[in-house]
Amino acid sequence: MKLLSRALAACAVVVMHIATAQAIQVTDERGVAVDLPRPPQRIVTLLPSLTESVCEMGACARLVGVDRYSNSPEAVRALPQVGGGLDPNVEAIVALKPDAVLLAKSSRVTQRLESLGLKVLVLEPKNHADVQRVLAKLDEVLGTHEAPRVWRVIDASVSAAAQSVPPTARAMRVYFEVNNGPYAAGETSFIGETLARLGVRNIVPAALGPFPKINPEYVVRANPDLIMVGERSAAGLEQRPGWAGIRAVREGRICRFTAAESDVLVRPGPRMGEAARLMAKCLNDKAP
Repeated sequence: MKLLSRALAACAVVVMHIATAQAIQVTDERGVAVDLPRPPQRIVTLLPSLTESVCEMGACARLVGVDRYSNSPEAVRALPQVGGGLDPNVEAIVALKPDAVLLAKSSRVTQRLESLGLKVLVLEPKNHADVQRVLAKLDEVLGTHEAPRVWRVIDASVSAAAQSVPPTARAMRVYFEVNNGPYAAGETSFIGETLARLGVRNIVPAALGPFPKINPEYVVRANPDLIMVGERSAAGLEQRPGWAGIRAVREGRICRFTAAESDVLVRPGPRMGEAARLMAKCLNDKAP
């Protein structure tokens, strides 16, 4: 009997150690330390780049819900959608009983979700270093060891895209419009950093921030050699006041990206190498 009691006590100690070993504390973008008893098995993501990153790290099967814009990889399209990332349906999220909710700093529901007892992690990459850091955080959260591999693939793909850019395209002055606010990609954004690695010059300086709202007159004065824009916000671009005189418009150097291509370009995650290839193709097509 004593032997059995000792054996049971030993098992209890082992189980306790295993549970303790699996417990995680992750500090998110707010500087908040989030305690997780174990790597989450039911995850809701409210940012497409986070959805793609979770899947790229081999944890797609753990997703139980996503925001309405998460559409890659194909498998996530069958998941329940809980609304937009900024103001999602809180009741729908709670009903999914997630172990963790991953969202952007700009989301308006963080505190409400926490008040309902959910574990919330704010992870919002804006530049290349952020992407690398968020991947490392996801490794901690998921209990995986995939971040170094994923980042190596991204970095190598961007470098390969840069090698394909012709010398005649280098030093071109580029305006990248993210959407028709118009919001632009500045030098310090992940898009701006990719453009710099491709060897071109961004007309939106670092001083204006990663994604500033631009006065259209600013673009007229800057007079870029090339414009990159999604087809969703390109309608009527040439008719904007003064834009007919911009060199890029006058000489037909405008790359209009499809909706699917725009999704790739504006998401700071695993497909940044593919985004670099799309930009490099634009530069090849429109080089002087």
